[in-house]
This record gives sequence, structure tokens and C-alpha cells, in this order.
Amino acid sequence: MDNGRFGFGKNWQQFLRVLDEERIHEAEKSLCEMLQVKDLAGKSFLDIGSGSGLFSLAAMRLGASRVHSLDYDPQSVACARELKQRFFSAANRWTIERGDALDKNYLSGLGTYDVVYSWGVLHHTGSMWQAFENVMPLVANGGKLFIAIYNDAGQKSRRWHALKKRYNSAAFYRFALPAIFIPLNVVNGFVKDVSGLKNPFTRYRVYKKDRGMSIVRDWIDWIGGWPYEFATAAEISEFYKSRGFEVLTCVNRSGWVLGNNEFVFERSASKAMVAKT
Repeated sequence: MDNGRFGFGKNWQQFLRVLDEERIHEAEKSLCEMLQVKDLAGKSFLDIGSGSGLFSLAAMRLGASRVHSLDYDPQSVACARELKQRFFSAANRWTIERGDALDKNYLSGLGTYDVVYSWGVLHHTGSMWQAFENVMPLVANGGKLFIAIYNDAGQKSRRWHALKKRYNSAAFYRFALPAIFIPLNVVNGFVKDVSGLKNPFTRYRVYKKDRGMSIVRDWIDWIGGWPYEFATAAEISEFYKSRGFEVLTCVNRSGWVLGNNEFVFERSASKAMVAKT
């Protein structure tokens, strides 16, 4: 951890051990579906909070003309560099460095991009609304901003805020809370699947189809992810709409549901919103 932040990079290094072609394909697919494109040919792509580097890799494989990956966590930066070495070792169009979404001076030197991608990142900066402001100038005219932010699920979110803070406060909690949370999730999933006459192992086999991610890595991220902020889908939509962005796509987990609301905004766009449930 750094200045109270959860160290996501160590977790992503574990994820790279199980990264396979199917996971990469699912990441590519999820990008295309949300951005409503067939590929990224001729498009520049900025990955803010690149984590494992999976989506920077997906953008490269989708033909992006330029990809820049940045992350606050040095171990995450190392993960992206490892993926580049594996798949695009000689590609000058993929650059990777440490960077902070709260550092306006740093961000001002990046220029603008056709796609700015920051999935599940800005709510971990410690100043989420400022981060929302900071990423806007990075989006080119007519460009797209693809973000995912934790839904405000009322008291559920506030209880998790307290638990995450405790997890990051001492080594004991970093052992004890996963030891409780992970088995509890396994049991709950098993009971739910069996009562619904479903194969209880299917959820683990198909989880990678959701953005190509790993359920175990996501569990650890969820328990430890700190700082932790959240907002309703309506609050985020209003924030960007009032600043000249239009909602193209929204996956809304409104109400009392935990998880990420996903948005694709377009700068100076006139397309109608596509709502998904």
C-alpha cells in the first residue's frame, strides 16, 4: 500500500499467470460492445489505471493507432510492461508509465485521445470527483470516455466503506477478512446455484467472459480496494452532461445493487443513449 492506497499491482501480477487467449478475446469483445465499434483501427487509446494491462493489450490487438497505459501502482506498470513484452515487444505505438489521475500537470502533457478508458479506477483515487474533472481534457472532440464507477447502494456501500478501511488498517484484517469473505461467497454461490438447479461450478468457468477477468482476483480487489468512493448513475451522468458530454451507453446497476455502473460518454456528440439492464 502507498499513502493508504490498496496495492492492486500484486494482485494483477497473480492474474497474469492465468491470462489466456480466451480472456484476451473477452476483453476485446467487451470493449467493442460498449464502444459500439468493430475495432479500434486508427483510434488512439488512453488506459488510465491500466492494472494488469489487459485492456491496453486488447486495444492494441483491435488495431489502435496509439496506446498509452498509466497506473499509480508501480507493480501494475510492471504488469503492463510484461504484457507488452509478451505480445508487442517491438511496438513503438504502445507506451507505458507511472502516472496519477489526480496530477493535473502530468495529465496536461498527455494530449488528447479518441478513447479514454478508466474502468473501476477513478473511485480509488481518494478524490473521485476531481478525477472526473481531470480526465475530461484528455478526450478528443468527438472522442469517447469509457468509465466504470461503484454504484451508491445506500447502507451497503457505507458498510463496505468501513470494512475496506479496516482491511487496509492492519495485517490481521488483510488475512481475516478474505478468510471470511471468500468462503462465504463460495457457499452463497453454491446454495444459490443448487437451489436454482444450476451447475455450481459453471459460474467460475464463465466468469472470465465478463471482461476476461478472474473471479478470485476480483474478490481480492473488492475486499481491499481503497480508497473507496461511489455515486449513483444519475449523479455521474448529470456531471458529464453538464460539461458537454453525451451518454452513449450506460449499464446501470441502480438501486441497492453493489458493483460498477458503466458509461460511455462522447464529447460533442449527438447520438442517443443506449440503455442496458
